[in-house]
Amino acid sequence: MSLTRRDFARTSALTGAGVALAGTVGALASAPNALAATDVEGAEAFGGVGYGPLIPDPEGILALPAGFSYTIITYSGKTTLESGEFTPSNHDGTATFDGPRGTTLLVNNHELKGPRAKWTYPVPLTEGLVYDPAAAGGCTVVEVRPDGRVAEWVGIAGTSTNCAGGRTPWGTWLTCEENSDKAGVNGMTKDHGYVFEVDPVDRRANLHPKPLKFFGRYDHEAVVIDPRRGHAYLTEDAAGPNGLLYRWTPPEGFCHGHGRFRALADDAGRLQAFRCFDSGGRFVDDLSRATKTGTVYGVDWVDVPDRDARTTPTRKQFTDGQVTRARKLEGMWWADGGAYVVSSYARAESPVQHDGQVWFYDPKRRTLTLKVLLGVNPDPAQDGAFDGPDNITVSPYGGLVIAEDGEGVQHLFGATDSGRTYPIARNELNIGTEQEPGYSEFTGVTFSPDGRTLYANIQDPGIMLAITGPWKRHKR
Repeated sequence: MSLTRRDFARTSALTGAGVALAGTVGALASAPNALAATDVEGAEAFGGVGYGPLIPDPEGILALPAGFSYTIITYSGKTTLESGEFTPSNHDGTATFDGPRGTTLLVNNHELKGPRAKWTYPVPLTEGLVYDPAAAGGCTVVEVRPDGRVAEWVGIAGTSTNCAGGRTPWGTWLTCEENSDKAGVNGMTKDHGYVFEVDPVDRRANLHPKPLKFFGRYDHEAVVIDPRRGHAYLTEDAAGPNGLLYRWTPPEGFCHGHGRFRALADDAGRLQAFRCFDSGGRFVDDLSRATKTGTVYGVDWVDVPDRDARTTPTRKQFTDGQVTRARKLEGMWWADGGAYVVSSYARAESPVQHDGQVWFYDPKRRTLTLKVLLGVNPDPAQDGAFDGPDNITVSPYGGLVIAEDGEGVQHLFGATDSGRTYPIARNELNIGTEQEPGYSEFTGVTFSPDGRTLYANIQDPGIMLAITGPWKRHKR
């Protein structure tokens, strides 16, 4: 059933939805769940939010607050898989799972685009786990044992540009290809731009990889599953025109679970793109139009004509007045009964410039609410303001933890429910020069199942880190 503009306008008038908030952090704190972008310099700032200033790392890897420490779990070109090959490079989206005998399992994407010869450490072509032998990307599964020992093996190989993805309610990983090269392009032997399912526990379930074509073929970023309604939500990182947020509705009578996706036809269910409107019923063409946290839009869904994009990319199958767009739709995380959705930045290709948004989609109300808005960072080379949110997770200690993929200095940072942000870590591994330093983005931010360890990756060269310390619940 579609949510009409009249229904949304009436609901907005009754509940205050659609009221755009402005002002200081103190003012923003009066709005439930509205977040603002504000740095803190110490644990005492803003009533104890955060963990204090970041302390430079003598090893030149990761700056953390006092009392925190990190362990390197995998390091591309240094650590090895069970088979003896080196850990692949370009770590990206990651999720954690309870493993057998007290272990923690992590599925780690490797964002490797194009032919294998381009990369020093591609994902090894493990027999039975290869989709396209010409492609360099895929996933590895990392096992962290209670005694600290680590094992790693291939979950899927021969896929392209495995960027983010998402954890399923039944304990598997959906890895997303952020590349839609067809067979014959860039040396590929099969079409790309799909989602694949990887089981971290049952290795046999990963044999003979099958693309889940019903999710569509485009530059996928992330995916989440609504455990109650069964819908999948998927982001697209694209420009010219900007990308879309998609919803997949399963066919009638379908029940989610291990191995169920493999049985579905390529055109199973219904793939749709979102269309937003404001409290006055006016169509919103691009999410960058929202310039104040607390902005609420109603959401409708429009069918994708050709989900496999045989002749025209999915986002180009719509006229400008049919769907809402956003630049760099990135990470997602399912929590609080809905999906947190990141738009990393907006520049000349968007109506309004910004350096990051985080939205919350409420499927019950069919509304999209702006939770975090980062203004354009005037000097990314200076440590201070945050920009370019990408991968995201919801913290067991309250609020969000966000991986930065911006310009200049790169952070992991937190955002509380009431509008306060704070640094958690800073990447100090310079992959540039002394004269022109460069720092890779953070990716794959996720907590261990018990909430004691925060895992995150430095994408280049490819390092998985486990961060521990005096985590605490933050005040609202």
